[in-house]
Parts: sequence; C-alpha cells; structure tokens
Amino acid sequence: GTGSTANCFIDQIAEHKHLFAGTVASSEGSAERHRSHGIDVFDLNQVDEVTIYIDGADEANPKLELIKGGGAALTREKIVTAVAKEFVCIESKWVDSLGTFPLPVEVIPMARSHVARELVKLGGDPVWREGVITDNGNIILDVHHLYPMASSCNIEEKINHITGVVTNGLFALKPADILFLATQQGIVSHRA
Repeated sequence: GTGSTANCFIDQIAEHKHLFAGTVASSEGSAERHRSHGIDVFDLNQVDEVTIYIDGADEANPKLELIKGGGAALTREKIVTAVAKEFVCIESKWVDSLGTFPLPVEVIPMARSHVARELVKLGGDPVWREGVITDNGNIILDVHHLYPMASSCNIEEKINHITGVVTNGLFALKPADILFLATQQGIVSHRA
C-alpha cells in the first residue's frame, strides 16, 4: 500500500520477509521502502496472482466501502485491489457515510478544467492538488462537499465515466474484504 500506515506495515513485515517470495507495490514510494528492507518487488505483469493486498484508507463505512488516494496512488491501488484475491484494509477513519474526507480523482492534465466542471455538476467542489503529480504522470482533483454519499457505487461509476478521469478514490464497487480498525478497546475487525 501507500501512506504512513502502509509504511509502518512494511517496516513490520520486513523481519518476516523469508516467509514470502516478494511483493507488488502500489506506488514507487512503497516499492522503494520494500527494497530498502531487502524485500523483492515484482511488477504486477510478472505475477499470476496477488494473494492478499494490504493497505490503509482515508475513510471506511460499515459496508467496507472506502475513500483512498490521500497519498495520490489511487489508480495503482485500484489495479492491485482488482487483481488481489483478498483486500485487507488496516486502519482507517470509520464513518457512517463516506465523504467527509475529500474524494481524490486522478485526471489527465489537459482535462483538468473539463473534469472540474463535470464534478461541480455532480454537487462537488473540486480543488486541484497543486504540485502533486501521480506515479502515472497525472494530477489530482480533491472533491469536497460530496457528503453524505447516499450511493457510493453510483458516484464511483458516474465520476469514472467523465472523459479525462483515470479513476477516483471511491472503493465501493470493490470494497475491502476485511478491515482492521484500531479503537480504544483494541483492534476490531469487520468483514464484508
């Protein structure tokens, strides 16, 4: 995965690297962190399957639908999620309804203004995350004010159909299979 939670996880699994052949990383930053621990990183095209994908999220709801992309790796995260047999989310902000965290949308640069206008039509307030270029060479628009999201799947599909959008940070059509959430009472797990 990508982000501070994933970095902590990568650091923790390093002492167990003898138990697995290697990893597939969803960002260049995570790949470098794996390599710094001596963990082999495979290109997704080199492997037949990914047994388990482990990553954090910016928000999670009771359906285990997620908002991801605060670290700007949402497209690669969606690709690895699509290939993985199981998607485990570790740590997230638990919410009843997604949308308090701005929804990241990866956009081809020349389409930024067009996509922003279309997102406004959906009720959002897009803000260009200036200075951020994804590992794919694209930009991020963070969409505010889509809260509460009544139908995350519907919004995910609508945004993905806007010309110029690579993908968005809603993981509703393929939510997490299991979520481990740190609480005051300890670690709590939720299954889809």
